[in-house]
Amino acid sequence: MKEYVWRPMYVVVLIAALSLAVRFFLLPHDFGVHEGGYKYGYYRLGNIAEWESRPALFRSADDCGDCHRQSESLSASPHAFISCQNCHGPAAGHPEDPPTLAIDTGRDLCLRCHADLSYPAGGRDAVPGIDPLGHHPFRSCVGCHDPHHPRQEVQP
Repeated sequence: MKEYVWRPMYVVVLIAALSLAVRFFLLPHDFGVHEGGYKYGYYRLGNIAEWESRPALFRSADDCGDCHRQSESLSASPHAFISCQNCHGPAAGHPEDPPTLAIDTGRDLCLRCHADLSYPAGGRDAVPGIDPLGHHPFRSCVGCHDPHHPRQEVQP
C-alpha cells in the first residue's frame, strides 16, 4: 500500500494505544462490571464498603408512624404515596435531635407538584394544579390547606 494510507492508520493506532494507557493508569483496578453483570453498570467494588459505612439520612414512613399520628390519617389521603421526608427533609438525627427535622411551609414546596402544567406529563395531569400567580400568590398554602388532609380546608 501507499505511504499516505499508512500514516492515518498509525495515528489511529497511536490514539487508541494512548487512550488505553491513560485508562489503565487513571481508572482504579476494581472499577468495572462485577458479579451482578450489567444490572448495576460500572462501579468501583471498593466503593461498596465506603457507602455502607456512611450513616443513612432517610428513614421509612413506618419510623415516623411510631410517634406521629399524622401518618395514619395520611395513609388514607391523596398524599399517601409521598414519603414524609419529601416535605420534612431527611430524618437522620430525628428523634434524638427533633429540631433537625424541618417543616417547610413555603409555597415552593407545594408548587413542585401542584403548579398547573399545560400539558400531560407522565400522569402529572391527574394531580390538581393551581395557577401560582392567580391563586392567593402572597399566602402560604398551609394557611388554608392541611397537607395531611389535602381535601379538607383549614378553618381559621
